[in-house]
Amino acid sequence: QLQLVESGGGLVQPGGSLRLSCAISRYLDFYVISWFRQAPGKEREGVSCIRVNDGTRYYAAFVKGRFTISRDNAKNTVYLQMNNLKPEDTGVYYCAATRARYCAGTVPTGNYWGQGTQVTVSS
Repeated sequence: QLQLVESGGGLVQPGGSLRLSCAISRYLDFYVISWFRQAPGKEREGVSCIRVNDGTRYYAAFVKGRFTISRDNAKNTVYLQMNNLKPEDTGVYYCAATRARYCAGTVPTGNYWGQGTQVTVSS
């Protein structure tokens, strides 16, 4: 059955960096993979997405210029490189496989979700 496993979260100081990974079984069954996050007491929000076949990317405004999404199709893995992290980036980060065919203008919601990885940005 489909499985998504996130890794790479941790504790980092403001201005620091982390690289999240999402390993996905049945990876090529999906067109678009998304990253979401959820801060304590807040709703889950879309962060970024990537189209598997051609690498088309989209970023939410609050991370644009700081985060980079990428994929390695040979490894069935999607990455989220997070630079210049801010305290407000703190939260649980989830990757998700979607039914969307395109990654443009919005982060498509997930149909299948990973367990999440905790990111804490604090001094």
